[in-house]
Amino acid sequence: QLQLVESGGGLVQPGGSLRLSCAGSGDTLDDYAIAWFRQAPGKEREAVSCTSSHRGRTLYADSVKGRSDISRDSAKNTIYLEINNLNTEDTAVYYCAADPWNSWCTTTEAHYKYWGQGIQVTVSS
Repeated sequence: QLQLVESGGGLVQPGGSLRLSCAGSGDTLDDYAIAWFRQAPGKEREAVSCTSSHRGRTLYADSVKGRSDISRDSAKNTIYLEINNLNTEDTAVYYCAADPWNSWCTTTEAHYKYWGQGIQVTVSS
């Protein structure tokens, strides 16, 4: 069974950058559509970005479009999410998730069966 583990979070100053990693084990992430979601305090979880299986299309939320990049490293079985020019509204718990049923990624939570445990990202001076 696929397992996902996020890393790379922490405290970042406004205007800074970070790269989150989502490492897979138990199966090959290239076979899955993968998404990053985030949940800020008091808010609903929202999709940030996703990448389709086998390097298909990618999608970005308007809130991060133009300052983020989602990528795959097949050799490391890892998905990355880089966000630049961070602001306080990027503070949230970030989750990666895998969709075993659809090749094209979507922003619909219900499509994602496997989830990581989440990692905190705090943007603050």
